[in-house]
Amino acid sequence: MTQEFVLVGTPEEAVDRLARLYGQATGALKLALDRYLSDRSRPDGAQLQQFRYPELRLTYDAQGEAAATVRAYAKVQVPGIYSVTVTHPEAFRKYLLEQLGPLMRDFTLRVEVGVSEQSIPYPYVLEYADLAASAVTAGELARVFPSTDLSAVTDGTADGLYDWENASRLPLALFDAARVDFSLRRLVHYTGSDWRQVQPWILLTNYHRYVDQFIRHGLDMLGGDSRFERMVLPGNVVIERGMSEAQAQALVAGVLWHRYQMPAYHLQAAEGDGITLVNIGVGPSNAKNITDHLAVLRPHCWLMIGHCGGLRQSQTIGDYVLAHAYMRRDGILDRVLPPNIPLPALAEVQLALQEAAAQVTGDRGDDLKRRLRTGTVLTYDDRNWELRWAQERPLINQARAIAVDMESGTIAAQGYRLRVPYGTLLCVSDKPLHSEIKLPGAAGAFYERAVTQHLHIGIAALDLLRSQLNALHSRKLRSFDEPPFR
Repeated sequence: MTQEFVLVGTPEEAVDRLARLYGQATGALKLALDRYLSDRSRPDGAQLQQFRYPELRLTYDAQGEAAATVRAYAKVQVPGIYSVTVTHPEAFRKYLLEQLGPLMRDFTLRVEVGVSEQSIPYPYVLEYADLAASAVTAGELARVFPSTDLSAVTDGTADGLYDWENASRLPLALFDAARVDFSLRRLVHYTGSDWRQVQPWILLTNYHRYVDQFIRHGLDMLGGDSRFERMVLPGNVVIERGMSEAQAQALVAGVLWHRYQMPAYHLQAAEGDGITLVNIGVGPSNAKNITDHLAVLRPHCWLMIGHCGGLRQSQTIGDYVLAHAYMRRDGILDRVLPPNIPLPALAEVQLALQEAAAQVTGDRGDDLKRRLRTGTVLTYDDRNWELRWAQERPLINQARAIAVDMESGTIAAQGYRLRVPYGTLLCVSDKPLHSEIKLPGAAGAFYERAVTQHLHIGIAALDLLRSQLNALHSRKLRSFDEPPFR
């Protein structure tokens, strides 16, 4: 029997009930799956009704109050019933409390928790080993248990396709439970580590050499006086504070990172406010793929730190490029975010990146300007764009582009689209228009000299942004019709 919605009085009470209902539903589904795998016992109709996500529902009657806040999130703008299904409430407890607390404090709301009509697909609770050990196929399970319905997994709210004018229920968050679960499983597949390991401050790179330096930085942090407690490597390999250098290096050497398409590395702090580095590889397809999935975790920020081609004669190998605009020629998001839509540079991120560059390099004023140039970054989907230089030159010239890569524009567009603060700091690794290409010897010298410093600038920028969360989550990324949750 479906449990009725229950009125709750505090954010903690709401999350506790969500967690209890989710535990009951997934527990019942796991038990039914185990029975079927062992003796083909089918769940009956009443049991199938138990396999449903919990739902959080807010009713706002707009009784004349106007919250005196410039906060960009945790606010309601129009009266109505807002709802969202929720998965893994305990794992998302901190986020849920951060959203519900200000809402329930600043607005007169009726907050209820109950069981939704949305079934939990069986793949989201079944481990692959359980299926592999039986003679049952995934297709057979899909005929007996709720399965993934891709027609119901959508980014319609994020893309502005939700009909706010005529809907009886308004979205409480950008992503519902089915969409979140879809991405959580994909994150495990692509990154090689449990999605719970991902930290709210994210660095994205396109070269493995940044990984080497991130691991070295992490080991230094764990061996010294820092806020970090452990580092988790692909395959869920854990290096704890207090391990000897020899122990840690042995674990690092044994990591099979090449098994994963976009391996992730997580430097974790006690307060859950650490840093994740993901080597996304090369190209806009990878960039869109991983950010589609990282977005459901609602990170505070993601920054692109990687290599680019310098387009100006005045640039030298090893110079930095701080993107303040993006010329998107990647094409991958054109259907949902046309390239004529401007992507704003986020002042808070820009200032943090510039200040971090000054702190790490020791340069300021004109000395910093000689090494760091601000301008338009051109993102292509074709690595050999130089073969069309004659045709592309006029457009690049009009855009005042100073650097070219294959990921930054996509990552910024995804941050804008999915409401995740974003920024880009690139390092010039070659100058294709000026006959300065990556020859083997020169490339090796460049990597040795530049990667460590570049990575430390990215980390320092995230440290600066951690102290200004309210400003970072600004109204610049909010649309007319926006869910209350960030």
